[in-house]
Amino acid sequence: MEKLLTAIKKWMILILSRIATVLLSVMTLLVLYQVFTRYVLNDPAAFTEELVKYSLIWTGFIGAAYAFYTREHMALIVFRDKLNPQGRKILMIFIDALILLFALFVITIGGVKLALSARSVYSALLGIPRSLVYAMAPISGVFIIVAQIINLYEDVTGKEIGKEETEGGN
Repeated sequence: MEKLLTAIKKWMILILSRIATVLLSVMTLLVLYQVFTRYVLNDPAAFTEELVKYSLIWTGFIGAAYAFYTREHMALIVFRDKLNPQGRKILMIFIDALILLFALFVITIGGVKLALSARSVYSALLGIPRSLVYAMAPISGVFIIVAQIINLYEDVTGKEIGKEETEGGN
């Protein structure tokens, strides 16, 4: 079980980091192109603004999933650090279970409903269905669910999955 979870965590961190890198690079190039067309050619490319906005949405969701895999998301640790080890373990299990439920019901199921409701709505400039943009919510929700299952396993067993491998790989 531990080997499977280690492999999943390793690949998800790799995939999510690569996707985020590509999205950030694309956004940078699009903004540079927008500036060039606006100030040099005096004919701004309108499509870039919409693409950058959608890329930013996707990057945010991908980054959130990545943060849950690496446990590098923002957290208030003042209360947690004051607890004894057993209390800390119980708190972490509770928090990770709560995040798992939120990812399942709000991000994934709610995201699917949102994406399906936007099937007939198209973006103003690009003419792509909004459901394509909103699809990132349930996709990242699935990533977060898997991350939280791994995190709960770590909380219960006290073992950190793939610590050596993920640190050496990045």
